[in-house]
Amino acid sequence: MARFETPRITIIGVGEIGRGWAALAVAAGWPVTIYDADAELLSPATEAIGDRVVSLIRLKRAEALVAEAALNEMRVGRSLLQAVAEADWVIEAIPEDLPMKLKVLRLIEQVARRAAIITSTSNGFAPSLLASRLERPERFLVTHPLHPVELIPLVEVVPTPNTDPACVEDIRFWLQMLGRAPIVFKKEVPGNIAERLSAALWRECIQLVVDGVLEIEDVDRAVSIGPALGWAASGPNLHHHLSAGEWGVEVYLGRVLSTYEALWRSLADWTQLNADDQKRLIRQIDRAYTKHAPELREARDQRLVRLLEALREQG
Repeated sequence: MARFETPRITIIGVGEIGRGWAALAVAAGWPVTIYDADAELLSPATEAIGDRVVSLIRLKRAEALVAEAALNEMRVGRSLLQAVAEADWVIEAIPEDLPMKLKVLRLIEQVARRAAIITSTSNGFAPSLLASRLERPERFLVTHPLHPVELIPLVEVVPTPNTDPACVEDIRFWLQMLGRAPIVFKKEVPGNIAERLSAALWRECIQLVVDGVLEIEDVDRAVSIGPALGWAASGPNLHHHLSAGEWGVEVYLGRVLSTYEALWRSLADWTQLNADDQKRLIRQIDRAYTKHAPELREARDQRLVRLLEALREQG
């Protein structure tokens, strides 16, 4: 198929990530097929995908007629062979279980069209490891989205050293057609970028909670209406560059880095959260949020949409 044509997508695995991919593609009017080895998951997944598409329409992230038509035409594969037989792009979205991923990717390759591009949503395993048992590794790469998939634009695109550059460009173009913002990596790194940043920031947030410095709600509020706003508008490096003002970057960073170096020495450096602190963290999160989770999810989605619209208006 030509790059400029709408691809036929098959999503293997209908958990949160798979449902998000399906809702995103359906909302754009694309032909979508879903499949899961656990057939009992398909019916609730179909309903959940429909709910997400309706939500995207309500949030004005999709055109009703286009999305509803694609939703009515969404197919549920009765077998892996039937699900991927006509697909141009197969998205593997099963849980982070390496032996299972290797097996499923191999099975997908055996029944998919030779021209199909296969991607994995994984960020826990190196793309080259995931492709290690494939006969055509040049047709494989990782496309890792963030939660909620149908709303947050960033997609981490990580090819292996053997990935055909034309496949990378096809995936980049299709993601842009879906309104995504693909970031193509030059080489593999554990956790890509989003998970590495999240891990570093969350560890410090956890430490502030378990040390009794702040309540969990105050930590979340401080991040969301503080540095996260600045990063959303500019990113951390541009933020510092703009903050330098008349000093210039070299002078400003020289002063700021000395402050940061002192802070870095005081930051949490553990690599495993002990059992007592895990329980303390879980109790605080549960007490703060679980009772109102549906309303909080709806409020979060609405805020995300408004932020995205504001960023898009500013270019």
